[in-house]
Amino acid sequence: MDVKGRVALITGAKRIGAIVAEELARRGVDIALSYHRSRKEAEEAASRVHALGQRALTVRADVARREDCDALVARAAQELGRLDILINMASIYEGKPFAELTEQDWDRCLAVDLKAAFLCSRAALPHLRATKGRIINFSDWLPVSGRPRYPGYLLYYVAKGGVKALTEALALELAPDRILVNAIAPGPILAPTETSDEEFKAVETATPLGTWGGGLEIAKAVLALLDSDFITGETIRVDGGRHIR
Repeated sequence: MDVKGRVALITGAKRIGAIVAEELARRGVDIALSYHRSRKEAEEAASRVHALGQRALTVRADVARREDCDALVARAAQELGRLDILINMASIYEGKPFAELTEQDWDRCLAVDLKAAFLCSRAALPHLRATKGRIINFSDWLPVSGRPRYPGYLLYYVAKGGVKALTEALALELAPDRILVNAIAPGPILAPTETSDEEFKAVETATPLGTWGGGLEIAKAVLALLDSDFITGETIRVDGGRHIR
């Protein structure tokens, strides 16, 4: 896909989402960004897109709700004129011991981390059919590698494993429409703000390449998937080799 002149919708405008938006804008893509509570971060990301000469739109949406997903996609396509690329990045990453988990915790995590990708993809389907577009979902290197390593993240692990399955099944469903569906499974990319120096160094030690990746590496993976016209149903780990150690 030649991305110049295309329109992308990115759910989740913080941190890595903002970096992906900026790198797409550098290549001539107009960007719609959704946010739930992070309005400031979304507007800052939109400002960087504008500074690169591209159009940007920010939309508040709770992507766990079908009505919000439908409205988000409709507004992005209407205000920016089309929709070529859907990037499902919205996610909840919170640790909690299994014995303390509630049904509400399950519903909330699975809704944001998994169901939202389904809802936004379904809403975007008519637009992506018209443009032979792309869907890129976000999983995680742990479920893609087939084994949990960190107690307390059961819901996140289950949801992101579901994203991989959704990606594969959706790729098969949409292949006749020439809509390519893939996923990215990040590893140690950006450290959470609460990460201690000891924890930071432990991750570096556990990663064969010996460093955190940085958000730009995710943007590079997104661009590589968009560039291909023959990769679909794939989940690519961007983890510095964590899965092989």
